[in-house]
Amino acid sequence: MTAPPVLDRAGILARVPHQGAMCLWDAVLDWDAQRIRLRADNHRDPAHPLRHRGRLSAVHLCEYGAQAMAVHGGLLAAGDGTPPRAGMLVALRGVELALACIHDLPGPLEGDAELVAAGPDSQQYAFAIRHAGDVIAEGRAMVAFAP
Repeated sequence: MTAPPVLDRAGILARVPHQGAMCLWDAVLDWDAQRIRLRADNHRDPAHPLRHRGRLSAVHLCEYGAQAMAVHGGLLAAGDGTPPRAGMLVALRGVELALACIHDLPGPLEGDAELVAAGPDSQQYAFAIRHAGDVIAEGRAMVAFAP
């Protein structure tokens, strides 16, 4: 039996700027001060907001990674009583994609993000997205915070 999520979609929506269908994660499975693990099952949805000509490119897994960062930041902010800071994705590094498209993958996606560097104006995370236990995307992403 699978353990229930520690945070459902409503909890995620309360902590990130991404709303409606553009909020890509459905549940937080586990998290601590350094990392987060999430699940999503929307990649097969014909109405997915990132689909183009009926297909969802694997490059959009970078957005899943970036949103994992946002959810983690929202959880950290809630824990210390500060509002989450608005940020902008400014860099992707070392991105590797194992396939071209993800719209036809059966079963959910799982994502991991780990905080690797944090400063007053930016944060960097390493992320990995898995399907059926296999890594289908990984890389590093940096977010810069608004002044």
